[in-house]
Formats: sequence, C-alpha cells, structure tokens
Amino acid sequence: MEKTLKRWLFWTPRILSILFAVFVSLFALDVFSEGYGFWRTILALLIHLIPTWIILVLLVISWRWEWVGGILFIALGVLSIVKFCGQSNLVTYLIMIGPLFLIGVLFLVDGLSGNY
Repeated sequence: MEKTLKRWLFWTPRILSILFAVFVSLFALDVFSEGYGFWRTILALLIHLIPTWIILVLLVISWRWEWVGGILFIALGVLSIVKFCGQSNLVTYLIMIGPLFLIGVLFLVDGLSGNY
C-alpha cells in the first residue's frame, strides 16, 4: 500500500500540471479568430502561451525538486490572486487559480515525504 501511495504522490501533481497547462493553452486559441496575418498570429499565439510556458517551467523545476516546485506553484497562485483581485467571481478563481494551489500542495507533500 505504501508503494502505491508513493507512486500516486509522485505522478498526480505531474499529470495535473500537464493537464492544467493544456487547459490554460486552450485560451490562446482565440488568436486565430482575430484576423491577423500569419506572422502576427504566430506572435500573438506565442504571447498568449506565456502562462503555459510558465507552468511548464515550474513543472520542470518541480520534477527534480518537488518542494521547491510546490512553493513556486503556491507562489504563482498567490501572485495570480493579487494581480487579478476583484476582476472576477469566486468560481473563476477556483477554476483558474485553485489548481495552482492543489498542484503546489501535492508537490510539497511529495517532496517532504521523501519520495526522491
């Protein structure tokens, strides 16, 4: 049972990070409806994918140093709350920022439990 829990703690935050990056990437697809030319569309897509790149960089860091990644994911969640404070309703915060905290906590638990 302990081995199963360790595997679950190892893979769950990593898979959730990848799924969250894919989810955030979906919002970048709106650039294709803007009517830009080819190069402006590519540039706009790259700019809209910046949050995805940030999540993927945090995932790479977290893959090696779980507790550092956990702190960084939680810090990104706090930064997002501070930046977007009062701009949306609670459900939007839970959908867009809640996963950052969940992933961060799971990485912290994995890193602090000795699953190296």
